[in-house]
Amino acid sequence: MVQASSEPLDAVFAPASLTIFNTPLVTPVLRLVSRLCLRLLGWRLLGSIAPQIKKAVVIAAPHTSNWDLPYSLMAGFGLGLQAHWLGKASLFRFPFGGVMRWLGGIGVERSRPGQLVSAAVNCFKASEGPLFLMIPPEGTRSKVREWKTGFYYIAQGAQVPIILAYMDHGKKEAGLGPCLEITGNLEQDMATVKAFYAPIRGLRPDQFDAGT
Repeated sequence: MVQASSEPLDAVFAPASLTIFNTPLVTPVLRLVSRLCLRLLGWRLLGSIAPQIKKAVVIAAPHTSNWDLPYSLMAGFGLGLQAHWLGKASLFRFPFGGVMRWLGGIGVERSRPGQLVSAAVNCFKASEGPLFLMIPPEGTRSKVREWKTGFYYIAQGAQVPIILAYMDHGKKEAGLGPCLEITGNLEQDMATVKAFYAPIRGLRPDQFDAGT
């Protein structure tokens, strides 16, 4: 049984400043390779982030398979998105921790979910550069009936917008959809988010339910 880390959650949450998305020489090559691979696989990339937006929570949906991570990384490269993503802390231990952080990962202890929102908010506030935090609203690749709302409260607390990113395996389209400025009305904003994702198909369609 894995024991919870004794580190303060904010320390565990600290993102790496140098990642695969901003490494000199490496990033331009990977961006080119990613675009080529997606094109050969029949995928299209759509959308972009307005230049004035420097920080945002990025919803990553649907999340139905382990293949979502490599596809998301390629799409992130192709779209020029310098994304960070959350992963369970056990993935960030030796010997793979350094690689996971370089891939944009941020380790969190799932045994302490009550502190996750405040830690993420503090991370946004402390970041001097751009920070785009990618979060799957389902919280798991297994089928769920209700989306987790942590991403919403992170955006609200950090006073950043929510970017609706998606990977539609039915149309073979990956992109950055609308940028949602939250109103503070959780029910209304979640209805807007779920309506956008309702027609989008995951790699395993039976595992994704926008719950509109």
